[in-house]
Amino acid sequence: MPLIPRAQRSQARRNHRHLKAALLASAVSVCLVAASAPVAPLGVGDRLFPYLGNPGYDVASYDLSFTYPGTNDKPLQAVTTIDARTTTELERVNLDFAHGKVTSVEVDGEAASFAGAGEDLVVTPPRPLAEGSWTRITVRHTSDPVSAEDRDGGWVRTADGLAMANQADAAHLVFPCNDHPSDKAMFTIRVTAPNGYTAVAGGLPTGVDRDGGATTWTYRTQHPMATELAQVSVGRSSVLHRTGPHALPVRDVVPTKDRAKLEPWLKKTPDQIAWMESKVGPYPFETYGLLMADASTGFELETQTLSLFEKGLFTEPAYPAWYVESVMVHELAHQWFGDSVSPRTWSDLWLNEGHATWYEALYAQEKAKKPLQARMKAAYGASDGWRAAGGPPAAPKAPDPGHKISIFRPNVYDGAALVLYALRQKIGSKSFEQLERAWVSRHRDATATTADFVALASTVSGRDLRGFFQDWLYGQKTPPMPGHPDWKPVAARKTTGK
Repeated sequence: MPLIPRAQRSQARRNHRHLKAALLASAVSVCLVAASAPVAPLGVGDRLFPYLGNPGYDVASYDLSFTYPGTNDKPLQAVTTIDARTTTELERVNLDFAHGKVTSVEVDGEAASFAGAGEDLVVTPPRPLAEGSWTRITVRHTSDPVSAEDRDGGWVRTADGLAMANQADAAHLVFPCNDHPSDKAMFTIRVTAPNGYTAVAGGLPTGVDRDGGATTWTYRTQHPMATELAQVSVGRSSVLHRTGPHALPVRDVVPTKDRAKLEPWLKKTPDQIAWMESKVGPYPFETYGLLMADASTGFELETQTLSLFEKGLFTEPAYPAWYVESVMVHELAHQWFGDSVSPRTWSDLWLNEGHATWYEALYAQEKAKKPLQARMKAAYGASDGWRAAGGPPAAPKAPDPGHKISIFRPNVYDGAALVLYALRQKIGSKSFEQLERAWVSRHRDATATTADFVALASTVSGRDLRGFFQDWLYGQKTPPMPGHPDWKPVAARKTTGK
């Protein structure tokens, strides 16, 4: 998710990124069934989102079925089936779910009681689940789109349908889940919509079934995915196909009326994939493509195998071509950094956004002659201010109240890319390139932490880099830049009141 320069956004888009304070207080609509004892929300203890995710089980797969009613302002009927393995004995199972009406829950084919607790759906099976056992939980529920003014996640209304934007804390506004990137799983997604609409989801298509006036599309992932990276699009869309490196299937989803206008941008993707492969190695998934939504989100998003973009990024003349292409590469780079190698906690976010920003800037240097060093020098000047406002790159401040995506601050974008530039200065280009390839290869389809990156960097370079990273990732002030003793932080401008 890149930070698009604020000056290039309308006031409406800027306002869209601010959640209403009463976001979920009015959003939760769960049918309560009396349980034998009080229920409570849980969490995996994430420093930034303490009640996100749930302990006690590991999800292996999700099977999601949505029925789109033909208008994007009414609830979708949905069924979510979760296959999971318990990691401890469970009398109850907490799922993250906060925006929909639950009508029934089954555990291993038997009716289970359920209740809402904060942003959790708490399920009580007929009997406790033994540690190390497999269980299947089926939830029948609605999945409710709401207006753009109400929140900035979950279902996003487009001009002709819906798309998903679940980062960082919003997949559970769409379907019940273990909504934390540490618990990746396989996905099967089915979408039924009236004829005339097209539904697309992450992964590869496995079937299209037409029945009277409706069509059902089915997609499956071939690699595990974090809940925040799931994508489903429903609209009057065209799916355009082309071939990437190594015969990789590339599919793009665009409003049918705009396909000719958008084609000059879409055809750039195969070469961009080849460029990224030349830097870090083979593309890690089964397909890729762009979902160009006719919507105002204020951001672009690296949903796995099908990145979400605002159509306006490609049609508004204010954006120069080199900038648009670099944003495309930013989301593409996330397929390696953030999607294939996912953060273990949200404090590890710098590993996602820092790397995506790094390759965005490197691409702009190589393809558009926009010097990387100049960008990094500017970032160095601003870094102390970014750290003061948002925290050090690997210890970001908690989100602002009522504004959960405010963790996406400059300190984890250019501020984190600056850390990578300093690392390359420290260990040399050859070791840095070896590290990048080793990182995405070693942790492919898994999660990893900042400590994992520090350890691997030390191993690859043959140096103990713990002190270097401690200063650069956790320091309140930006350390001196290796090789550039003349670089100085820019003092924050003081203002005086009257």
